[in-house]
Amino acid sequence: MVGIVSDLELRVRRTFEAVEAAATRANRDPKTVTVVAVSKTVGRNAVDESYASGVRHFGENRVPDAVRKFDPPLPEDAVLHMIGQLQTNKASIAARLFNLIESVDRQSLILELEKQGSKLNRVLPVLLQVNVAGEEQKAGCELAEADSLIDMIIDCPHLKLRGLMTIAPLVSDSEEVRPVFRGLRTLRDKLVTSRQGIDLPELSMGMSNDFPVAIEEGATFVRVGRAIFEG
Repeated sequence: MVGIVSDLELRVRRTFEAVEAAATRANRDPKTVTVVAVSKTVGRNAVDESYASGVRHFGENRVPDAVRKFDPPLPEDAVLHMIGQLQTNKASIAARLFNLIESVDRQSLILELEKQGSKLNRVLPVLLQVNVAGEEQKAGCELAEADSLIDMIIDCPHLKLRGLMTIAPLVSDSEEVRPVFRGLRTLRDKLVTSRQGIDLPELSMGMSNDFPVAIEEGATFVRVGRAIFEG
């Protein structure tokens, strides 16, 4: 007997299928792209249902919301991403709660996360958030700051730099933001070339409205909220 498929499960399936299609167009292995379900607008029940539908990575924007939502914790194979702007005074909680902090974008936050990692005796995986589009209202360091912040993170024994993150402008035609995604990939490639032995495998870019283009430009994490939780 075939079970009834919920609307949320159907949206998860369609998202995975769209990811696979975009990766195939780019001659990439779909397994190299991970869907991060942005769960900031939904409660724990929706998170649990999406987990049951195959989602394993979840993204939250605010530390207090995540603390409430993930008590009790997610299953051990789930990965929680901090994707919103992180206040320095919330770094101690974030260091304990999140598996990956994507929104590292300034010296003060780097120093505080290093301090918290040392206290926990834990190496914290992080991404450097870069404001590739140069939008004043968006978080992220400027392109010109990336080099010095990368060096600072590398020098922190309790931080592990895994790659870069950006947020593209919200536009009706996703092709308009292709240069933003390409710009992040180009920056990553230059950073790797200029630093012997550095590895930056992760590029977190693309959301519900533009993730296929981001995948074509090299995204390894796509942050999808509306397409999964709102339809």
